[in-house]
Amino acid sequence: MSEYYPAQYLEGLRLFNAEEFFESHEVLEDLWTETHDEYRKFYQGLIQAAVALLHFGNGNLGGAKKVYLTSRKYLEPYGPRFAGLDVGQFLDEMAHCFQELVDNQQQYPTGIELQDDRIPKIPLPGAAHTSTS
Repeated sequence: MSEYYPAQYLEGLRLFNAEEFFESHEVLEDLWTETHDEYRKFYQGLIQAAVALLHFGNGNLGGAKKVYLTSRKYLEPYGPRFAGLDVGQFLDEMAHCFQELVDNQQQYPTGIELQDDRIPKIPLPGAAHTSTS
């Protein structure tokens, strides 16, 4: 049986994959504010992941590290899979992306750049099963 995915969720993931992290955050935040069930903290974790990548790309390394670690706390309870997302794989890919930053012990790290080839992509779940179908 196919699972239903809200159009906003799929759009947020699409924007994430397009590396439009601010827009992804905005779309997912709209969904998050409307959600009051077990999905709420999951969406918050994805929002935090997008914001962490936005900060990392903009050179706000302290903010990126802090928000990344917060995103993990929200998402880890949802593993290994939730809402069509391989949460374990996503967290592994985010860890790979943020490894150099997390390993740096400075409170305000410098000289670390987001590496494009390490930015995770999220396979879109059930693309045919949106709220428009």
